[in-house]
Order: sequence, then structure tokens, then C-alpha cells
Amino acid sequence: QVQLVESGGGLVQPGGSLRLSCTASGFTLGYYAIGWFRQAPGKEREGGSCISRRDGTAYYADSVKGRFTISRDKDKNSVYLQMNSLEPEDTAVYYCAVGTQGVVVSTTSCRPLRTFDFWGQGTQVTVSS
Repeated sequence: QVQLVESGGGLVQPGGSLRLSCTASGFTLGYYAIGWFRQAPGKEREGGSCISRRDGTAYYADSVKGRFTISRDKDKNSVYLQMNSLEPEDTAVYYCAVGTQGVVVSTTSCRPLRTFDFWGQGTQVTVSS
């Protein structure tokens, strides 16, 4: 079965850390750039971070820059999002996604050639005291 599965979400206090995982089955994640997105209740989905297919170039939205780190492990067919210094505003469902037609990742932008068209089911992150 071809799917992306996110895990690692949970409840954490402000200032705490979580590490999200995005693991692929049925296909090789290393062939694609990967994006992490999030959607808070009542808000539009926003992009958080992307990692390139080839050299690991990473993009971070201003809202997470300096606090989140994206990485990938091709042997484990997974991409990770290390989230530090979490704030209540980071509370959201977090999704990983693939743009199967290609994604251009630089340190200042993350642009799919068409769209991010393959998504995981999401994992809930709640930051609260």
C-alpha cells in the first residue's frame, strides 16, 4: 500500500520539544522533496518546512525558523521534523506531503512544479501548560 504516515505528535508544554516522523511505504521517499505543513483549528493550512531530494537543502517558514529542523534518513525511508522551543501557536495538525511532479527547494522558498499531491493523514501537536 502506497502511503505516508506521520507520527510523533502529542501534548507538550511551552518550551518543550517534539520530533515528528514521516515514513513512506510502497515507494521510495528519497526520490522526492518533502514538505511539512500544519493546520490549526479555524485557520488555513500553512507551510512550515521543506527538504530537497538531492542535497538536503532545507527551507523554513519564518514562523518556525531557528526552532524547527528538518532532516531525512533514506535508509529508513523517512523524513523528520525536530521541533524545539514550542509555543502554543504551534498547536496544529502536522502533515507531510510529496509533490510527485517535483518541488524546487531553496533556503528561501519551497515551490512545487504543480502541487503537493500526496499527503499523510496528519499528527496532532498540542502545546499547552
